[in-house]
Amino acid sequence: MDRLFRALTFIFALAVLALAALIAFELYRNSVLSQKAFGWSFLTRQIWDPVEEDFGALTFIYGTLITSALALLLAVPVGIGVAIFLAELAPKPMSEVCAFLIELLAAIPSVIYGLIGIFVIVPIMRVQVQPFLIKHLGFLPLFKGPAYGIGLLTAALVLAIMIVPFITTITREVLMSVPREQKEAAMALGATRWEVVRMAMLPYARSGIAGSVFLALGRALGETMAVTMVIGNSTHIQASLLAPGYTMAAVLANEFAEADSELYTHTLIEVGLALFVITIIVNGIARLILGRMKVAPVS
Repeated sequence: MDRLFRALTFIFALAVLALAALIAFELYRNSVLSQKAFGWSFLTRQIWDPVEEDFGALTFIYGTLITSALALLLAVPVGIGVAIFLAELAPKPMSEVCAFLIELLAAIPSVIYGLIGIFVIVPIMRVQVQPFLIKHLGFLPLFKGPAYGIGLLTAALVLAIMIVPFITTITREVLMSVPREQKEAAMALGATRWEVVRMAMLPYARSGIAGSVFLALGRALGETMAVTMVIGNSTHIQASLLAPGYTMAAVLANEFAEADSELYTHTLIEVGLALFVITIIVNGIARLILGRMKVAPVS
């Protein structure tokens, strides 16, 4: 029975690897025409002209990375702060109710977030937030241009709202797993509540917190509908965060059904392949960081 159990679990593990390899192979095989036509320059060119069948993916790569990075910048402090409050400061009944509601937020379909973005966030960004940024920070290239409401910053804000529940839920569970003795020892030495959190809880839970952040990053990189509805879908790269942009997942959702030539289809599949590779690279970096965190001494 032990040998059978070992063989079955080994087969399951191989199945996961085989599935990932199969996805990569199919994406590669079905994007051969694009690879032959554009080569590596496909990743560094901005042009996207379906009429002339001249394509480059740099705009989509830029939009994907910028919106995901901004979403993390906005979501990580909020998510960790909420998790600390629920795990350490809130009364237990309140913590349980809030945790349940946060888990519900994580289960909401992305298209619902997109609708909220269109009808709630975009008007606020167009009327209040973006004019404020242009007035006070318009001297910076990041905040120049007209206030459309849609754009990279709006898409990042919607993504941040979507990934906060992931960061909060996992971080809360990790913080609640910190041994009670460790917190009591810090209090016995005269530590304040903030010092207990900073010196006893966060160092112990840092690998789990980092894992939640990278899980949220994976969700942000691959998000499609919500981003498509608020980013503006422009194929030009602009320095301003208020300008419309495009992401890799969004261009696949918008244009795959309209691809009317074999090269056009292969090009879109190569965009998917590039997104697949970026996701693998990000997850690989995450594993390296988590490995270093686990072996590094807690200061």
